[in-house]
Parts: sequence; C-alpha cells; structure tokens
Amino acid sequence: MYRRPAVRIVRASPGPRTSGLAVALLATLSASCAVFKQLHFEQPTVKLDAVEITGLDLSGVSFILWLDVYNPNDYEIRATRVEAELDLEQTRFGTALLEESVEIAPTSHTLVKIPAQFTWEGVGAGVRALIGRGSVNYELDTKLRVKTSLGGRTLSFKSRGKVPIRDIVR
Repeated sequence: MYRRPAVRIVRASPGPRTSGLAVALLATLSASCAVFKQLHFEQPTVKLDAVEITGLDLSGVSFILWLDVYNPNDYEIRATRVEAELDLEQTRFGTALLEESVEIAPTSHTLVKIPAQFTWEGVGAGVRALIGRGSVNYELDTKLRVKTSLGGRTLSFKSRGKVPIRDIVR
C-alpha cells in the first residue's frame, strides 16, 4: 500500500532574524550605490586661464600656460600627463607637455601650470604682435591622461576665447 509522505508547512514569522536580514540587505544596497557613484565619470572642462611670458631670447620664447581645469565629479582625478597645442592670434605656437602627476580636486577648479619653450621659427611675427597687448585670442587643444577607478583614459578638450598675457618678461 502506498503511503503519502507527510508534508510539513512552515510559516515565516516576522521576528528578529527577518529584520536582521532586512538591515543587512539595506546596508549592502547602500554600499553598492556608493561604489556605483564612484564609477560614474563626468568629463572635466579645460580652458586657458592665462599665458605668462617668462623669457625672450634669440632662440625663442619661454611661456607658462595656466590651464583652468574644472572637475565636476565628487572625487579627485589624478592626471598623469597634460599635453596642450596652442594657437595665439591664429598663429601656431606649438605644443606644451607636462608629465607630472596633477591632482584635480573634486567639484572645483584647479590651476595647472605647464612650462613651454617655443622657437621663433614660424611664430616670430605672431609673438612680436602680442608683446604690449593685454590679451590675445587663443585656440587650445588639450589632452589629459587621467587615472580613474575604471582605469586610465585620455580625455580631449578644445577651447577658444580671449586670454590675458601676464606682463612678466624676465
């Protein structure tokens, strides 16, 4: 004769174990949201803040390019390389390169100083026209190599406008 196995019904009752599980689940979800927030990356903006002429001699012109980098993210960005191609008054001046680590603070502006040396060849007429003026029109192509929680990336920026020439010829 066939006997049917006994079936036992267990009902869950809300008790300390259930609320403990709910708290653990809630804590895990909160931690996950914090991690995903860190993974979200919003591209910074870069503009030329000023051009500082630091020297003139027979071989060329020494400049410091001051870049204003705005980081809209809630976390610091570390740039490992900054490269900038600069045109002033529609004249190509050249490329400036900074291969040092630069920390860009969260949700704020950071001034980045890039020293550059440009020769007179190809830009002599443009440089002579700039001396004595308070500001110049510029076009700037910038590449920023950054480290993020998702790995390294190269970010590209293009900006144009008018920038002051700091009157510091040493």
